[in-house]
Amino acid sequence: MTDGMSFTRISSGGPWEDRYGYARAVVAGPHVLVSGCTATVGGEIQHVGDAYNQTLTAISIALDAVEKAGISISEIVRTRLYVVNADDFEAVGRAHGEVFGTVRPACTSVQVAGLVDSRMLVEVEVEAYRGEETG
Repeated sequence: MTDGMSFTRISSGGPWEDRYGYARAVVAGPHVLVSGCTATVGGEIQHVGDAYNQTLTAISIALDAVEKAGISISEIVRTRLYVVNADDFEAVGRAHGEVFGTVRPACTSVQVAGLVDSRMLVEVEVEAYRGEETG
């Protein structure tokens, strides 16, 4: 039951979305929920071995989805950072801080055993809230 709430699914055009049955982002009323993003562009992993630049790339992909939802970075309220190597937390946090330093969303950072490709060092999730539903 949706109680009249509308849902919009946003695609990035990536091959896995159709294959595995998910959307890059879902807009549910005032909420925008962005799926985990890695530094994969055009099917190729970018910045192999560089957690800092992988984080910036993953955040850029997430922000593109937020923009497609019609909202701004200032409306991001939560981020999650899944990091494979504990030694990379500083680089990942620094990249996150450069992008979100003035926004200051709630953030969870977790070390994970691995991601689907061993060259992926970080995965980023983003949630936004637009305050008032428009349209």
